[in-house]
Amino acid sequence: MKLIRFGEVGAEKPGLLIDNKRYDVSHLVSDFDFEFFAANKLAELSEAVAGAELTEVGADVRWAAPVHRPGKIICIGLNYADHASESGMELPKEPVVFFKASSAVVGPYDDVVIPRNSEKTDWEVELAVVIGKKASYVSLEDALDHVAGYTLHNDVSERGFQLERGGQWVKGKSCDTFAPIGPWISTPDEMGDINQLNLWLTVNDKKYQDGNTKNLVFDIPYIIHYLSQFMTLEPGDIISTGTPAGVGLGFNPPIYLKAGDVMELGIDGLGSSKQNVVQHP
Repeated sequence: MKLIRFGEVGAEKPGLLIDNKRYDVSHLVSDFDFEFFAANKLAELSEAVAGAELTEVGADVRWAAPVHRPGKIICIGLNYADHASESGMELPKEPVVFFKASSAVVGPYDDVVIPRNSEKTDWEVELAVVIGKKASYVSLEDALDHVAGYTLHNDVSERGFQLERGGQWVKGKSCDTFAPIGPWISTPDEMGDINQLNLWLTVNDKKYQDGNTKNLVFDIPYIIHYLSQFMTLEPGDIISTGTPAGVGLGFNPPIYLKAGDVMELGIDGLGSSKQNVVQHP
């Protein structure tokens, strides 16, 4: 299945993407959130949809992030060797872990807002994993059993806030609108080989990122296993698995976003998203 959410901010509803058409399933489930995934309602929804009459969602209705307010957004830094190199950092011996505030989440076509006092807002296309059931001290072999699905994430980053202001990276990662997610969550059966997914990003129609998940330093089962040694992963949590080379920071001189820019990004099986860049007043 492909899970979507739609509607204006604060009034989003759950839906499904079927044959490239959006359908409302709010009469079958309340939302795609902690309670939905924790109760294993994915299987129930699949059965319910088979015999249900669904209403199509209008083309002009806003696409929302496909997960409602995830409890945690856990990100893995420097997880592609080429990105570590362009950032001038050593390849990590263990996953580099940081958090992104859930208040940063927006829909896949919402504007990205350059925050006040920002001079170095940057882009990062990433494959994100949505956790489907509680994971604590999970073995490598069982790791993928805890996955509800996968989605597209633009890990927007303010490099000055991230690297030059002291402390952890979270300050440069958590500004409002810095986590466009979606357009949908694909369940694992929809995805094929997650280790062979192309991912790309353009700014103003110029391609800057063009990578493949085969080049992940730490693959998805290992990341889930690793994180579960330090914290409980809960249903609806999101793990963003890292970005390939081609971020603005990596150029000489660096290239950063400005008001009026347009980012487009995509991953095999997960569609594409598009964000206009605006300046915070």
